[in-house]
Amino acid sequence: MEVINLNNGFTETHHQQFNMKCHFNGTLLINVLPPLLFTEFIFGVLGNGLALWIFCFHIRPWKSCTVLLFNLSIADFLLNVALPFRAIYYMSNIVWTFGDALCNICLFVLALNRSVSTIFLMAIALDRYMRVVHPHHRINSLSVSKAMCGALAVWVLTISMTVHVFNLEHNNTTHCESFWVDTEMRHNLNWHKFEFLFSFYVPLIVVLYCTFHISSHLSRRQLAQQAKIKKALWLTILVMVLFVVLFLPSNITQLLIWIRTAQLVSKLPESEACRALEDLTIWFFLTISLTYLNSMLDPVVYYFSSPIFKNVCRKIFHLRQEDTAESTEKKTRETGSQSLSQL
Repeated sequence: MEVINLNNGFTETHHQQFNMKCHFNGTLLINVLPPLLFTEFIFGVLGNGLALWIFCFHIRPWKSCTVLLFNLSIADFLLNVALPFRAIYYMSNIVWTFGDALCNICLFVLALNRSVSTIFLMAIALDRYMRVVHPHHRINSLSVSKAMCGALAVWVLTISMTVHVFNLEHNNTTHCESFWVDTEMRHNLNWHKFEFLFSFYVPLIVVLYCTFHISSHLSRRQLAQQAKIKKALWLTILVMVLFVVLFLPSNITQLLIWIRTAQLVSKLPESEACRALEDLTIWFFLTISLTYLNSMLDPVVYYFSSPIFKNVCRKIFHLRQEDTAESTEKKTRETGSQSLSQL
């Protein structure tokens, strides 16, 4: 294998079969990503550490929706462990210095977090949908132990979907990336890229469906004018917006890279195809780093989702307390919005 470093900032790797993988290491990534990743790490560790502490020691009794939020917080905390290594990687001019084993572990944690986060957000949206639109369904009385079994099933599913990361090629010993543009199209949409797209677009459809039907249901029942219902509805929309803003750009870019690669390799020599894909690839690495913001913003969602979580935070920071959990539960039962405010 011959590796050729070009002045315009990308690497071409030639194989004996004459297909080529394109790797881009522009100065934009080196300048932008380290401060972004360190910021996500600091606020993510603080926020999710506080969230886990509250879930473990201050929220009693747990409900099925608490199990979902707790597992989402665990996934976010695991992600934060990998972020400093990625920041140092970009600070070192995109040279990985921590060894192949740690590279695989970091890439696995990043891939696992993306899948787990989207699936648990989907589960949270489904939980709200069932409690609001189908309040008498027996799934709404799901026990905490059964919810934990469901959460465990999600972890097993996502681990089985992402464990292939340990077998990915990193192109050479200095890089630690799980996404490559490959000019041989049969390699360009592999299982890793398919899983990346599948684990987002399926939950996206479910989240949009649930949000639309919750809004439609509340409007038909003329509950949308009540303050608590309006707040809960806006929170549902906020979760959907965060879901779309954080995860959609990288998934659209990955689709565009796949389509554009298919168009270019049939028209241009391989080296020119890599040059033509440089901007899209850099944009993908920027947008995929945006997905890590979910670990920093999810504690904000917990704060506005759970009255108990909010009151514990207010007590910690010596802020004025709102209604107690018991009175809030009573009021929300009276307005028909218990399932939303308890999330």
